[in-house]
Amino acid sequence: MCRMPAVENPTDTEVELIFSIMMLRPNQTMVTEFVLEGFSENPNLRLLLISCFLSLYIMALIGNIVIIALVTSSTGLHSPMYFFLCNLATMDIVCTSSVLPKALLGLVSEENTISFKGCMAQLFFLVWSLSSELLLLTVMAYDRYVAICHPLHYSTRMSPHLCGVLATAVWSICALNSAINTGLMARLSFCGPNVITHFFCEIPPLLLLSCSPTYVNSIMTVLADAFYGGINFFLTLLSYGCIIASILRMRSAEGKRKAFSTCSSHLIVVCVYYSSVFCAYISPASSYSPERSKVTSVLYSVLSPTLNPLIYTLRNKDVKLALGRLLPSFSH
Repeated sequence: MCRMPAVENPTDTEVELIFSIMMLRPNQTMVTEFVLEGFSENPNLRLLLISCFLSLYIMALIGNIVIIALVTSSTGLHSPMYFFLCNLATMDIVCTSSVLPKALLGLVSEENTISFKGCMAQLFFLVWSLSSELLLLTVMAYDRYVAICHPLHYSTRMSPHLCGVLATAVWSICALNSAINTGLMARLSFCGPNVITHFFCEIPPLLLLSCSPTYVNSIMTVLADAFYGGINFFLTLLSYGCIIASILRMRSAEGKRKAFSTCSSHLIVVCVYYSSVFCAYISPASSYSPERSKVTSVLYSVLSPTLNPLIYTLRNKDVKLALGRLLPSFSH
């Protein structure tokens, strides 16, 4: 009677070799860096794009730093609304700084490449700042709701402790969301083309490059879209629905004007930000359009951080007064 020869247990090295052979197809190697396609492949537009992006980046940095300086140094701006505005300015700086420096470097240099780790880092800070802004805009809408609909209870409801808790929760929840999405992206295998059809690392074009299943990533993206683009947006609309109803019930025209002026700046920012984010993210991955995504990405990652300080400064008397007091102090 024949007996089968005994099979020795494979060593750890042999197991790793077998696993590597199973994971990689013939003639395929793992991607260690990506090539960013850039905003436009037309070389005639390079100088124009450099000038525009550099100008917008400088304006965004200066504008948001000025907002932070005004809120922290002016006692008249030590209120919940301006505390949240200071957080928004910080998020704008993180958002635009995670995108524009690398985009400008790609326009200046011949090769526009980014390492795998650099891409994941850029993705983390971008998702963190974007999701934080969406959640913070909802918190700011609630702040305006309490200020207009319950003015007598505003100081007790929006206490400094509660504002600190809300701001910390926004940063923490969105950092966790970003870490999960970035971690899921980092575990994917990229063994085929390495050209990202964008001028920075973004979830949809990265998923299209993966040669491993992206089912879990897609589910997490849908859940994040539902929370930030669905629940958040609904709560913001609910807050402003109550605000508008309360303003319409006011008998004094001066009261209506004053109430609307306190939330008009925030309402403009909400409209601009949500419209651009919806166009970029609230759509199936199969319908992803690189050119459309590039244009909408400029709105929320470049234009919005640049316009936010202007909107809040030009339409707010308290900020303009604080700015007027700050500028003479620099001249002396």
